[in-house]
Amino acid sequence: MKLLAIDTTESSCSVALHLDGAVAERHRLAPREHSALVLPMVEELLAGSELALGALDAIAFSRGPGSFTGVRIAAAVAQGLALGADLPLVPVSTLLSLAQGGYRQSGGRHLLPALDARMDELYWAAVEMTGEVPRFLVDEQVAPPSRVQAPVRNDWVAVGSGWDAHLEALMPRFQPTLVLHQQQIHAQDVAAVGAALFIDKGGVPPERALPVYLRDRVARKSGERFPQPPG
Repeated sequence: MKLLAIDTTESSCSVALHLDGAVAERHRLAPREHSALVLPMVEELLAGSELALGALDAIAFSRGPGSFTGVRIAAAVAQGLALGADLPLVPVSTLLSLAQGGYRQSGGRHLLPALDARMDELYWAAVEMTGEVPRFLVDEQVAPPSRVQAPVRNDWVAVGSGWDAHLEALMPRFQPTLVLHQQQIHAQDVAAVGAALFIDKGGVPPERALPVYLRDRVARKSGERFPQPPG
């Protein structure tokens, strides 16, 4: 399988190329530079593999939840590339990708991925690794730390910016065996989850590959339309 993966959810911009199990990645911590960096990263990876965009099987992207602007950028870029090359898209939950990264780093099979959602809330989920594939035990949601509830276990691995932002409130309630601080989402993990999803369910056409914000009031308050994909 040949799959391109894109993530611009938080402070980092990350692109990965999954070629029959081998993965090459470009990852850069660059707040507010995503729109300028992401396409050159894609071009660099494709050129390094001597691969045309149209030779891919699909494009995976972080569809949220996460930074409102970052999620929009990833979706718009993925849509534009897919339309131009007539490729299907694989929208991937940022929380599943974050859990995949936590598993890759720690080997822990039960993970609590969380992203800082601002406004004293976090995006979070409870995830279990089934084989090498992350599955939701508790579906993704947005909530204040006091309302985060997960099955009682003694082997949770905590991962993501939500833990860094709300560690004092969350730590006593879950007492995870490991907290992976300052963990960023990596496109190689988006690629791993996206490849599994593509094998299982296939992709979707670009017009159906939409962002997931969870906090609908934030998405609606500006009255803006979703940006047109780059042409």
